[in-house]
Amino acid sequence: MVVGMVGYVETGKGLRALTTIWAEHLNDEVKRRFYKNWYRSKKKAFTKYVKKYADGQKDINAEIERVKQYCQCVRVLAHTQVRKIKVGQKKAHLMEIQVNGGDIAAKVDFASNMFEKPIPVDAVFAKDEMCDVIGVTKGHGFEGVTTRWGCSRLPRKTHRGLRKVACIGAWHPSKVQSTVPRAGQNGCHHRTEMNKKIFKIGKGGVENNATTEFDLTEKSINPVGGFPHYGLVREDYLLLKGCVVGPKKRVITLRKPLFEQTQRDAMEEVTLKFIDTSSKFGHGRFQTLEEKDKFMGMRKKKIAA
Repeated sequence: MVVGMVGYVETGKGLRALTTIWAEHLNDEVKRRFYKNWYRSKKKAFTKYVKKYADGQKDINAEIERVKQYCQCVRVLAHTQVRKIKVGQKKAHLMEIQVNGGDIAAKVDFASNMFEKPIPVDAVFAKDEMCDVIGVTKGHGFEGVTTRWGCSRLPRKTHRGLRKVACIGAWHPSKVQSTVPRAGQNGCHHRTEMNKKIFKIGKGGVENNATTEFDLTEKSINPVGGFPHYGLVREDYLLLKGCVVGPKKRVITLRKPLFEQTQRDAMEEVTLKFIDTSSKFGHGRFQTLEEKDKFMGMRKKKIAA
């Protein structure tokens, strides 16, 4: 959901923000981002700013003209619609997304026309494209060198422990080099994984959104019993090749690839034949609940219900 834009001026020291323009109506979920404690606050955020939209929004139009006149870079402020998914969070994530293409006036007009409008995933990405995944990995806390760096264990009879580095460096240089494995924080690191292929873009709110041309079973993308530690996917979804950093429910950022893709695997068209929706919590024998009930017949659980 686009809720504003920022104009930047190029200086000798890099980009400098000239002005920020916000939309007239902001959702509570993005207003929560500006508060530490929402329920105890007076919820006064943007109440004075909205008055700029009165009397034909002269102040807002003046700021838009300033951006067109002075800025070299335009970015929109967009936030997630976190209330749509049941992850126990009500505060939206807010980020800047750069607008490219056309001259500055065209960028500003495009950004201002997007105010208060959602951006669906299929408006940015397409099937068989590549994308980059940015996120924070699973945290493992403070770990020793054997787990953190994959060092070999020392012999069993070693004095004072064996999950260690035997020698942490020479006499000179008389310091521990940065290349020597040491114990410390493992995981919860910011990582960018490049060039992941998009196999499918599914629409939310559509029944049978996991049916393919080769597998005509009427089923949704949710496996039997839902996704472990997540639940049911009710909104639009992406099917990516490979894995994605971080645990369940952690926010990730998807972006267009930085380089033009010319490899054969990046250019080829993928035809999905089968999407496995068996249970991810057990052995997974059945693709749908109806199939399970048909095979298992009457059970105690069913009779009790």
